Amino acid sequence: MDVRSLGYVVIESTDPQKWLEYGTDILGLMVASGMPDDAVYLKMDERPFRFAIVKGDADRLQCCGWELRDKADFDAALADLDKAGVAFEKLTADVAHARRVKELVRLQDPSGNTLELYWGGQLDFAKFVSPQGISGFETGLNGDMGFGHAVLPATKLAETHAFYKDLLGFGDSDYMHFKFSPDPDDPGQGLHFMHVNNPRHHSLALYEDQANPVGCVHLMVEVKDVDEVGYCLDRVEAAEIPIVSSLGRHTNDRMLSFYMATPAGFALEFGTGGLQVDWDNFTPTVTTLPSIWGHKFSMPDAE
Repeated sequence: MDVRSLGYVVIESTDPQKWLEYGTDILGLMVASGMPDDAVYLKMDERPFRFAIVKGDADRLQCCGWELRDKADFDAALADLDKAGVAFEKLTADVAHARRVKELVRLQDPSGNTLELYWGGQLDFAKFVSPQGISGFETGLNGDMGFGHAVLPATKLAETHAFYKDLLGFGDSDYMHFKFSPDPDDPGQGLHFMHVNNPRHHSLALYEDQANPVGCVHLMVEVKDVDEVGYCLDRVEAAEIPIVSSLGRHTNDRMLSFYMATPAGFALEFGTGGLQVDWDNFTPTVTTLPSIWGHKFSMPDAE
């Protein structure tokens, strides 16, 4: 398969108004116009929306939307899923219209994360006007690099990694393995970073996690100006939003960023300067140090 980008996420929320305020007041995203009024839609570039927040009984990531190149690739992808015995649901024209795409299907990876594969994503070219004055987010030409990346929990890490690599055609970028105690018998937890067919260092990461009620470890958005990271950090501190990680620079993708809590309970990384890669001349890495400096993590206390 030829997956091109992480096009959108759908987030379930018990109170979408919190995401409306968080998305505009803190992240600097724009309320998307002309979208269905049964959800909160947030925009950051030429695409009609990137975040859809729907009313639900829980606070969690509902699904990630992955973009395929065209109708031929979409049909070939469905044939590959059929051949592999992977069940999928063809979604209705009404859902496709709400997502502003031509066609899409919904399926689950081996760890139970829900994803949608689609083709024909619309461009509305409605001018992005950030309520916080952000000049722009790094999403590529016509948004072809996607909105950022998602780190998803993987209860079956090896099987889920193989699903994305061998069936969906994702490529390996980097691998890390973490131990959280000095116990030599501690098996630790693995973390696969994976890219799709655009220059972003990773659009997906799979974290070996056996208990994640919110369906996501973190999402990432990237701005073009380092000062915007500082301005956002000021907004977060003023709003007393928990900071999950201090400012730092990652080793593998060189992102300068910090992490904050979201209304859904997972984290959001807000950064700049992420590595863009020529995949024809890249060798996947195994990294032992997650950050060059900074990124001191402190998880907020559970309520």
